Amino acid sequence: MKLENLRIIVDERERKSGIPDLLTSVGLNIEMKTLPIGDYIVAPETVVERKSIRDLMSSVFDGRLFDQCSRLKEHFEFPIVLMEGNVDEIEEITENPMIFYGALSTVVIDFKIPIIPTPSAIHTAKLLVSLCSRNESPKGPYLKKIKKSNDLEKQQLSSLCSLPGIGEKFAVRMLQKFGTPLKVYTATTSELAKVEGLGDARAKKIKHVLESQSKHLKESNQKTLHDS
Repeated sequence: MKLENLRIIVDERERKSGIPDLLTSVGLNIEMKTLPIGDYIVAPETVVERKSIRDLMSSVFDGRLFDQCSRLKEHFEFPIVLMEGNVDEIEEITENPMIFYGALSTVVIDFKIPIIPTPSAIHTAKLLVSLCSRNESPKGPYLKKIKKSNDLEKQQLSSLCSLPGIGEKFAVRMLQKFGTPLKVYTATTSELAKVEGLGDARAKKIKHVLESQSKHLKESNQKTLHDS
């Protein structure tokens, strides 16, 4: 396959990495766009999130990594996290590498997103060309309509995702139906069951969790001063 027939969409913020120039220098067609998620769209369903070791480490510790992974997984069939740099840096950056490796394990096992290491920008560019060259990539549009995430939206979705059997897709459907997390929590079982694909069994589990009295409730809270 000729490189000039290949196409990669690149996030504007990647310009300073030098990788877009390397891709252009080998004859690849690149389009610079401001992407809401991911850094390189190499095929209609394949997106690459590039992180230096330092970036990856900071996104683990500030909680961004899992939010990014859930959004990548929601919108693309084949997301990839690319870890660029010298792995020996991990020892210099953190005193607790186990937290870092625990987070990587979560990405690979729970999110089912592969992590591919590269030592430098030049090797990253080679990997991107390789990913882009695969003949069996699915057909379809590269760019999708993806709304930007904001902190309030993240908090609302994560609060709903804590309910049993609720992932991000169901959380979005709940907000589309009820408007606010509070209205979801106060909805009846039959109202919850009407959320597309949710069903009675899951709705009953949710109501059971929300309505069961916690064992943490203190005895003193259950009595008024007049009762004592």
